[in-house]
Amino acid sequence: MPSTLTKIGHGFAWFFNLHLDPYEQREAERTDSRNASQSHPGVEPYEEKDPTAVGWLLSVTPTPHGIFQYFYRLFPFLHWITRYNLTWFIGDLIAGVTVGAVVVPQGMAYALLAELEPQYGLYSSFMGVLIYWFFATSKDITIGPVAVMSTVTGGIVNRAEVAIPDVPGHVVASALAVIVGAIVCFLGLARLGWIVDFIPLPSIAAFMTGSGINIAVGQIPTMMGMNSKKKRFSTRDATYKVIINTLKNLQYTTIDAAMGLTALLMLYIIRGTCTYLAKRYPQREKTLFFVSTLRTAFVILLYTAISAGVNINRRTNPLFSVLGEVPRGFQHAAVPNLDPKILSFFTSELPAAVIVVLIEHISISKSFGRVNNYVIDPSQELVAIGVSNLLGPFLGAYPATGSFSRTAIKAKSGVRTPFAGVITAIVVLLAIYALTAVFWYIPQASLAAVIIHAVLDVVSPPNVVYQFWRISPLEVIIFFAGVLVTIFDTIEDGIYTTVCVSFAVFIFRLFQAKGRFLGIAKVRTIGDMRASARAGESQPLSRNSSEDQDTIQSPRHGGISSERNLFIPINHEDDSNPRIPVSHPYPGVFIYQFSELFNYPNATRFLDGLTAGIFKETRRTDPNSLGKLGDRPWNNPGPRRGKVEIDDTAERPTLRAIILDCSAVNVVDVTSAQALIDVRNQLDRYTTPDVVEWHFAHVRNPWTRRALAAAGFGFLRPGKDGGSRSSDADDTPGRRWRSVFSVADLADAASPLSSDGSGRFGEKAVREKHSARGDEEIGATQPPSVDEDETTTAGRQGPVYGLNRPFFHADIQEALDAVLENLEHRAPIFKA
Repeated sequence: MPSTLTKIGHGFAWFFNLHLDPYEQREAERTDSRNASQSHPGVEPYEEKDPTAVGWLLSVTPTPHGIFQYFYRLFPFLHWITRYNLTWFIGDLIAGVTVGAVVVPQGMAYALLAELEPQYGLYSSFMGVLIYWFFATSKDITIGPVAVMSTVTGGIVNRAEVAIPDVPGHVVASALAVIVGAIVCFLGLARLGWIVDFIPLPSIAAFMTGSGINIAVGQIPTMMGMNSKKKRFSTRDATYKVIINTLKNLQYTTIDAAMGLTALLMLYIIRGTCTYLAKRYPQREKTLFFVSTLRTAFVILLYTAISAGVNINRRTNPLFSVLGEVPRGFQHAAVPNLDPKILSFFTSELPAAVIVVLIEHISISKSFGRVNNYVIDPSQELVAIGVSNLLGPFLGAYPATGSFSRTAIKAKSGVRTPFAGVITAIVVLLAIYALTAVFWYIPQASLAAVIIHAVLDVVSPPNVVYQFWRISPLEVIIFFAGVLVTIFDTIEDGIYTTVCVSFAVFIFRLFQAKGRFLGIAKVRTIGDMRASARAGESQPLSRNSSEDQDTIQSPRHGGISSERNLFIPINHEDDSNPRIPVSHPYPGVFIYQFSELFNYPNATRFLDGLTAGIFKETRRTDPNSLGKLGDRPWNNPGPRRGKVEIDDTAERPTLRAIILDCSAVNVVDVTSAQALIDVRNQLDRYTTPDVVEWHFAHVRNPWTRRALAAAGFGFLRPGKDGGSRSSDADDTPGRRWRSVFSVADLADAASPLSSDGSGRFGEKAVREKHSARGDEEIGATQPPSVDEDETTTAGRQGPVYGLNRPFFHADIQEALDAVLENLEHRAPIFKA
């Protein structure tokens, strides 16, 4: 008896004149399932149920347990902190101290890039590593100031000095960090980490390469001391302008160049020497790694000592530019100023800032996760950097994200858990309180050399670009477009260029997707004959004898497997061997493969290719269906008056069935489903009074099967698909459908489908039976189907998919079996 909700629904349908079952789907599916079960009594019946909107809503509705798990996953450290041990602590201690020694000079150097005083880089470094470990799903990532984000921040601070001169630069930077952090944290809390996947690898590489060149070129004047006494040109201009101005002002180079160039040379010498010695003496590799890693700290300490020796008595007039006063402690801790005037100033810069934070952090964490065999949660990582940027400004920090160089150092130092960040925070804290007096003597030219040395490591080498070319030449164009825009314009515009162009290319490919007709090639799988010869085995190359035909050979020992069908493009457009004959499976039967998603952007293009190929290979079933001249369509008006129409299609077959390979299709929308209905109606007119059978293979998504069934596909419609549903004998005009489907042992079955334990039907018996029936005469090019009496009853079997939809198939071979099994018994309605 119908439920109350069902009655209410039917009442609404009556009131709004809704056709609940326009194709008589329910009755048709019940009949299909009953007939299939009667035809195969040894197979347990199974009917597929459509997914429902209510079921989907229930599946996404949070449960108390789900809510608890959501909040529990927000603090990943709870998963491992209770098992923390001494071994882990030693690894974290070494990694934390090593990274701390690097992050202190880098943090101050990057603060200068951001047009801020050096202490703000230390604040950002401290808060990043201290907060991140609570929310981290990556043990390797180190959050703090990075070159690119510092450059973006510096550009905003520079423009703010002109637009709102009464607001200090660090206040603008802190407000930017809060807003960026809030946006990124929201994305993480909403579990939108997948949004980062819209940015492809060439875009990331172009962004990193262009930014690296931009930053390195901008630091050359500082390293050479050109702007030490007087700022002769802006290093914030486009990269090409900075290069030109640098060459013009080489005459103004000062003694700072000695501190900068030699520091840069020493950094490369130490790294190159350690790399060479590590290959020469592998047993010393770990020691040499730490020496190479600490080269930045060593060089800064060396040149700070030189500077102190030279300028100890010249603090009022140092010989070369030095870092200057760095206040001790957190003297700029305060609540961030989120004045609307400040926020409105950098609103237009927010997209670029957010993209930089996302690109750097997620790409680095994913790559190191793959290298070290763990998986990160992108959404949780967004929460981590979001919270870090939200809380950091309370101590004076500016926007921070994951650092590639420091993450690589941390990973190679043997870090065991994210707790290493706490060790790094302690090192930074000691620097803030104990080393500020020493920081005064750090040469700015040496810091510029440290920046140049660090950012050039992110520039993509030629070999990487060549690999891009080999994989996808078009994406190399995108790569160079991003790099050139960054060099000749700004980093922000370079980011927008690569992301927008990559997305446009993706959309273009989606719109221009085209399907392909598949044909059948008879193949066998052959193994390595040399292996069988070495093993003293003798595997026959010929399968002509009856004894060989009864034995399924294994290619693992040089044997040749039984003949099978391979479905490949009919015109060898996949670069398969053109000498191999490929043909349609049967006259008037076509296999068509969707190469991409089948949705509204490309549905028309897909189906236009389908109909064009069918019209080219077939003829109209009844030429008289066109009617007299006045009834014919304008695009097929027939011969001129007094002329006889020449039919050059008489030798072509009529259209009988279409098999659609939906292996690349996940979901269909209303537009694509309606386009499929329109093509079905078009081809039914083309084949009238016959109709076309539509078979679907590899439809894995239940919602897609539901959508296709709602459009009238997948089941035998009354009066369609080959006649009525009479249960009379197969040779009557009103034959019933001969069901062909895949079955498998059920979970509690004791034995496989065949007695030999191979999981295959009795191939010899099936071959002999169909040979006796003369199936070869109908042009079948695949192993014959299996009738109900050919299935063993040793175990319990069930169909893989529902018996109520006989036109949905597990694979192409099953669909082809179903078509040919019924084509033999399908009397043509019209004969030319």
